[in-house]
Amino acid sequence: MQTLVEDFLQYLRHERGQAEHTQRTYAGLLNQFLAWATTEKLTDWKQVELKHLMVFLQRERQRPLIHEPKESPRRLSSESVYLQIAALRAFYRFAENEKLLPLNVAEHLSLPRRWQRLPKSLTHPEIEALLQPESADTPAHLCDQAILELAYASGLRRAELCGLRLEQLHLEAGFINVIGKGNKERVVPVGRTAVAALNRYLTAGRPALVKPRSPAQVFLTQTGTRFASSTMWQRIKRRVRRSGVARNITPHMLRHSFATHLLEYGADLRVIQEMLGHASISTTEVYTHVAGSRLREVHQKFHPRP
Repeated sequence: MQTLVEDFLQYLRHERGQAEHTQRTYAGLLNQFLAWATTEKLTDWKQVELKHLMVFLQRERQRPLIHEPKESPRRLSSESVYLQIAALRAFYRFAENEKLLPLNVAEHLSLPRRWQRLPKSLTHPEIEALLQPESADTPAHLCDQAILELAYASGLRRAELCGLRLEQLHLEAGFINVIGKGNKERVVPVGRTAVAALNRYLTAGRPALVKPRSPAQVFLTQTGTRFASSTMWQRIKRRVRRSGVARNITPHMLRHSFATHLLEYGADLRVIQEMLGHASISTTEVYTHVAGSRLREVHQKFHPRP
């Protein structure tokens, strides 16, 4: 059973080009099912029926959370159950298409309704404070500044920032080529301020970080290696604390801020969709709700008769 899961993960990695985070998530979720299947004496995927999947999911809904006290009433969120079902459905769809299993027993699993969370963005004063250059022009600080400026100027995902290579930069022309989800390529413009920060880093920062075996990624750690996603985020969190911004900033907030502020200033939704690399306009439309709430706040604050 484990071998078939590994085949599926290889498919995600090499054919679908799924992000590393997605691969790890699916691997963890499917391994949870395999651990349960072992306790049920299921040794082959062909033995698994829909009733087994239902029993497993019911158990998942009811089991206590790992890091909670035993008496805690908290259970898995509907979001977690959604991901578990999505992982099983994706695995079975792959196995059926590849003729590895005769039947897709997960196709009738219904996904629970997901509550739509509105993306949180930074205010303009918070952005100004966060992007204020630090006085010490060390290679690491120049790298942090370039990452932040590019993230806000172009709305890149964290994985896209980590993977960005030197040959993808076209700074004289003011754009970069981005390889996004599913290995889809898009062209994203870069503003003058971000271009200046990148040029400062490439001239005075990156050469000091390069080691004999350093990769061609734009952003390098202090040991000259490519950034892991978690390492880059730890660096950004430290920079946030030094900037004095008090909010708990999540990895996607700079990307959300990029989209929200563009929309507030009148950018077309289709243009924002293209720059974000969203496959569907419905994904981008969530920002219209954010912009709408912002418009209401402004109206109530400044209209003479709110």
